[in-house]
Amino acid sequence: MPYNEFGQALGQALPSFTAGPLPEIRVLLGQTVRIEKLALAHEADLYPIYGPDAPRQNWTYMSIEPFQNREDFHCFFEKMVQSSDPYYLAIVDQASNQAVGTFALMRMDAANRVIEMGWVVYSRDLQRSRQATESQYLVMKYVFENLGYRRYEWKCDQLNQASCQAALRLGFHYEGTFRQALVYKGRNRDTAWFSLLDSEWPSRKDALESWLADSNFDEAGRQKTSLSRPE
Repeated sequence: MPYNEFGQALGQALPSFTAGPLPEIRVLLGQTVRIEKLALAHEADLYPIYGPDAPRQNWTYMSIEPFQNREDFHCFFEKMVQSSDPYYLAIVDQASNQAVGTFALMRMDAANRVIEMGWVVYSRDLQRSRQATESQYLVMKYVFENLGYRRYEWKCDQLNQASCQAALRLGFHYEGTFRQALVYKGRNRDTAWFSLLDSEWPSRKDALESWLADSNFDEAGRQKTSLSRPE
């Protein structure tokens, strides 16, 4: 560890460090899904996922509720399409060619090469599926290998156990909880913080690619080996 002339410990020097680029995605192509920049063409597919028939339990930890009519959703959706941060993405099933969910890259700190995954909204079929894992893998790969970011974050309500478990399964490391960080829907939120670093990505990439391989699934599409959490 380096020290300055006062005997104070210093962080690792990064002499060639520069600010990172902002995301600019057209298509990220996978085996079972592709990730596309959100566009008005996705609206019809996504309305059932965001609309009045969406399972209410999926929205408990979101800051909004399902939309009760198409007009209100359209107004919100137009803002999603135009937004640059959050940078919304559609998850498109390769077999059906339909959008089956959305998520976003957000809280972009290009100066420090830090970015967050958030606003995750999945259809019933996408939840806990091979497609969901591949969707996250494709964006993780883009963040580290295309954008060259150093830190990838995941944050959620500490009480949202499904989101916390998903973060750990994907390879994010729990860093702690920010108490009374937010107020939404008239209630307190303690926010759990998770992160994955560029130095951790190569080993996590190998684990994800091994899990996603066709050889890891039987004829019924069931996994043979689970995706283990990193130590």
